[in-house]
Amino acid sequence: MSTSSLATARAVLTALVAAGTRHLVVAPGSRSAPLAYAAAAAHAAGALEVHVRVDERGAAFTALGIARATGRPAAVLTTSGTAVGNLLPAALEADHAEVPLVLLTADRPPELRGTGANQTTRQPGIFGDHVRAGLDLLPGGDDVPARLAPVLAALAGAPAGPVHLNVALRDPLHPAPEDGPELAGWARDLAARTGPAGPGALALPAVGAGTVPGPDPAGDRSRAVVVAGDGAGPDAARFAGALGLPLLAEPSSGARRGPNAAGAYRLLLGTALGAGVERVLLVGRPTLSRPVAALLQRPDVATAAVRPGPVAWCEPGRRREEVLPDWSAAAAFTGRGAPGWLPAWQRAGAAADDAVAALLARAPVSGPAVAAAVWAACARDGALLVAGSSNPVRDLDLAARPGSDAPPVVANRGLAGIDGTVATAAGAGLGAGRPVRALLGDLTFLHDASSLLLGTGEREPDLQVVVLNDGGGGIFATLEHGALGERDEQYRDVVERFFGTPHTARLDALCAGWGAAHVRAGTAAELGRALAAPVRGRSVVEVPADRARLRALHARLREAVAAAAPGG
Repeated sequence: MSTSSLATARAVLTALVAAGTRHLVVAPGSRSAPLAYAAAAAHAAGALEVHVRVDERGAAFTALGIARATGRPAAVLTTSGTAVGNLLPAALEADHAEVPLVLLTADRPPELRGTGANQTTRQPGIFGDHVRAGLDLLPGGDDVPARLAPVLAALAGAPAGPVHLNVALRDPLHPAPEDGPELAGWARDLAARTGPAGPGALALPAVGAGTVPGPDPAGDRSRAVVVAGDGAGPDAARFAGALGLPLLAEPSSGARRGPNAAGAYRLLLGTALGAGVERVLLVGRPTLSRPVAALLQRPDVATAAVRPGPVAWCEPGRRREEVLPDWSAAAAFTGRGAPGWLPAWQRAGAAADDAVAALLARAPVSGPAVAAAVWAACARDGALLVAGSSNPVRDLDLAARPGSDAPPVVANRGLAGIDGTVATAAGAGLGAGRPVRALLGDLTFLHDASSLLLGTGEREPDLQVVVLNDGGGGIFATLEHGALGERDEQYRDVVERFFGTPHTARLDALCAGWGAAHVRAGTAAELGRALAAPVRGRSVVEVPADRARLRALHARLREAVAAAAPGG
């Protein structure tokens, strides 16, 4: 290997480790070989944990999951050409979800670009404005650390997000005999400076821990609620508790805990209690509920958002909420809850949760029932919960009871795609060093089933994937498309084919091919037994369901909650 290529590879990885990176996910390729050989040496020395995946898209989402679970930057390495394009879905998610992800792509040197050389395209700038910073690192010069520093600093900027390092490398791309000792020595020195690359820890601080600063608005009384969207964090629950306000918290908010949190809140917003809301304080990003979106747009409701700095998911001035810089301003905006306001929500929330649970217990196995069971299992045994997009995360929002033992939840809500969810869950397990359960629909699972594949000798996550298999896209049954298909025979087949996307895929055969255990749970009792087993290695629990009953079930749930808590 040429001295310049090896030196560049070592310098790049040294800078990544210095910036906090402890995990690198590598997809195989030739042009990226100098970086791969350096990564192997760093892994052997304990300076960096390296994971190998055969699919670049899955590799990128594995790194995304690691970064989510650890709160530290994680990197993905690819060769040149189409391999780079496969990183785009994870880059988009990392951009909008503010995840520190390093997109490390190998490239041809300048003399080969634009010549038709194999696997050569225009890689610099390929991710556009979806990365916080980018660098085309060309061969030559010993100032690599200085050139990398501003790019890697952007990982933790405001807002945080992905960066792109495009590294041009010249032949030869394999190590020479004399390179081995120098590479091993570099890796040992790197490990000595950084310490081991052990697993991270993802946990939710206790709601009672810490304080939320702000004045005591003792004279102010309002019918305000706190809406905790994705990524809000436990301070939203602390704030609601300190001021006696109801808390409407999405599953991935990190705030769905404590006595102020209402479980089936989106159904309560359709009752007289919801009609009485006068003020809304928004924390995090609301992504799940049309009733919440409607509440935030009501002309009779004052809205504000705690947003100390810029966020990646909206542009300044594009949303209605007044932007507040801190919790003190938030306390001045909401005031304390009016007498009886919080107790009314607590009574209604408990009644709504009981009504939902009772109806689900009498009905055939459904998405909300499976979501409630998975939530409870994760709370019981301390597993991390990864929620798939479409119906699963909404089923959790509806049926997961808040509590002090609420599990930590990861969900790709940046763009709410179904891309790479199995890989995200596997990465979260590898990064957090704890068992993970992923709750997915069948289409989400099929989209990324290949991420169950592990190469021989790769560290295996403890991952149980629970798949609600209703033979297609169940979420569309709950939207206008489902209503159209039910009432208008002209569109029935169109809706089923283009939105329902029915299939007859054999999940058990897929799992066998990818080397994962499979069990089918057709009843609540069978699901309970599957969830009671320890999460060890890769396994899939398939729960069959019927999409045709979904609209009717949700209608009955709305009726049950309205009857249980008609006025809050």
